[in-house]
Amino acid sequence: MKWELSTFGKNLCEGSGIGELMDDLGEALAGGENMRMLGGGQPAHVPEMDAVWRKRMEEIVAEEGGLEKMLGNYDAPAGSEAFRCALASLFKKEFGWDVTYENFAVTMGGQTAFFFLFNALAGRFPDGRRKKILLPLLPEYIGYANQAVGEDFFEAIPAKIEKQGDHGFKYRVDFDALDPGDEITAICVSRPTNPSGNVLTDGEIERLRGIARERGIPLIIDNAYGAPFPNIIFSEVAPVWDEDMILTLSLSKIGLPGTRTGIVVASKEVCRAVSSMTSIVGLANGNVGQEIMRPLIASGEVLRLSQEVVKPFYEEKSKQAQEWISQYFGEKFPYFVHRSEGALFLWIWFEGLPITTKELYQRLKERCVLIVPGEYFFFGLPEGIDWGHTRECIRMTYTMPPKMVEEAIEIIAEEVEKAFRVQA
Repeated sequence: MKWELSTFGKNLCEGSGIGELMDDLGEALAGGENMRMLGGGQPAHVPEMDAVWRKRMEEIVAEEGGLEKMLGNYDAPAGSEAFRCALASLFKKEFGWDVTYENFAVTMGGQTAFFFLFNALAGRFPDGRRKKILLPLLPEYIGYANQAVGEDFFEAIPAKIEKQGDHGFKYRVDFDALDPGDEITAICVSRPTNPSGNVLTDGEIERLRGIARERGIPLIIDNAYGAPFPNIIFSEVAPVWDEDMILTLSLSKIGLPGTRTGIVVASKEVCRAVSSMTSIVGLANGNVGQEIMRPLIASGEVLRLSQEVVKPFYEEKSKQAQEWISQYFGEKFPYFVHRSEGALFLWIWFEGLPITTKELYQRLKERCVLIVPGEYFFFGLPEGIDWGHTRECIRMTYTMPPKMVEEAIEIIAEEVEKAFRVQA
C-alpha cells in the first residue's frame, strides 16, 4: 500500500543529508566492507573515557536497586531532578550562572532539542505570519536543514572567507550583512561550528547576544562540542548564558552517543515548554546517560576529564590528520583547510574543483572512503545566490583509527588530483 504523505511527512520521510550520513555511518560501523568512515560525527573510543563508563556501570549495578531504577522507571519529561540539580550546582559554582534545576531540560539527544526549539519558535503563526531562524555563519550543521514542519524556515548569511597562509582559511561572521528583520524569531549558531570546526570568538558571541537582545529574540548556541564539556575546543573560550539565551549541550561527544542525552539550558518557561513537547512526543527521556554522568557532574569531575583527557586527545588527532593532508595533497591542486579550532572534523575547500563534492563523494565511496559533501551544509541562502564555494568543500572526521584516516586522505588526494587533471 502506498500512502499519500503530508508536507510534514514528505520532509521527514523522503530522505535528507543527515539521513544519508547516518545510514553510511551505521553500515560502516556494522562491518561489511572495508569502509574508511570519515563521514559521520561518531566520537572516538577514548580508552580513559571508556574506562570511566565501565566503572560507572559497575557502580550502578552494585548499588542496591540502582540498575532496576535506571532501567525500570520513567523519569519526569524534563529529566531526572537529581541530574538537573547537579547541572545547576556545577554551573552556578563554576561560572556564577543564576540557575536552578528548572533551568535545565533533558531531551533524547541534541537533535531532538533542535526539532523542538525550531518548530516551537519558527514557522507559520495563527495570524498567518511566517517566522524564520537566522543562521549568521553559513555553512552550518547539516542536521538542522530538514527539521522544519513547513517550508522556507531558515535565513542564512554566507560567511566571509579569510585565507590564512598557503593552505589555510577561516570563516568570519559578516556583521555588515547581519540585520534581522521582523520575520526572524531566533538566531542560531553552533560553537564549535559543525562542519568547519570554527569557534566564534567571545567578541563575536557578545555581538550576536547584543543584536538578539536588541531585537528581543533568543540567541541559541549549539554547544554539542563546546565548553565546559566535552570541551573539544582548542583555544580558551568563556562559557556564556543568560535567560535571553538558549544553550544546548550533549553527552554524545564526551563519549556517550548511544545514550542519546541532550540538555537544554534556558529560562524556566522555555524548559517547561521543552518538557511538554517531550511528554507528547516520547513520554520521557532515557535514564542511562543521566545516571552514568550524574556523579561526575556533581563532583565536577566532568570538567577535569573534558580538559585533561578529551580535549588533548582530539587536538592531537586533528594535528596528525592535518600533517597527512599536507603530505599527500602537497602542491598537486588548490586546497585550503579551515583552521581547526574544535569539534571532530576538518573542513577542506578545493578551490575551483571541476566536479561537485556530491560527485566526489560518490567516487570516494566506490573506493571505500566516506566523507560528507559540502553542499548539504549550505541551506537557507537567499534566492538567486549561486555561491560556487558551496560545491567545493568536504567535511571529514579524524576520529577513526589512524591507519584508516591516513589511507582515506591518500585516496582523497588521488581522486581530487584526478578531477583537476581531467579538467586540464
